[in-house]
Amino acid sequence: MNLWLLTGLVIVGCFGLKLAGYFVPAAVLEHAGMRRFVELLPVALLSALVVVQLLAEGQEWVLDGPRIAGFAAGAIAVWRRAPFAVVIVAAAATAALLRLVG
Repeated sequence: MNLWLLTGLVIVGCFGLKLAGYFVPAAVLEHAGMRRFVELLPVALLSALVVVQLLAEGQEWVLDGPRIAGFAAGAIAVWRRAPFAVVIVAAAATAALLRLVG
């Protein structure tokens, strides 16, 4: 399939999905289960993106020790409620130091 055709289909699909949201009745959106789903969906999508960036190198899955250790350091910093800049520096410094020594 042509890349431009695929890109166009994705654009039309995203626009159609967004447009369809305007036609959903308010009663559906006010339901507790739907509200919970809508609140958790961005977290799930972001988590999936993080895992792909963590474990993928092009088209292959890679277990890269420094990258995983940097992620763990960042996750611990988030868990300890560190500021965003501290999380980034902790993750980057951990990965860089491990790459330097290994």
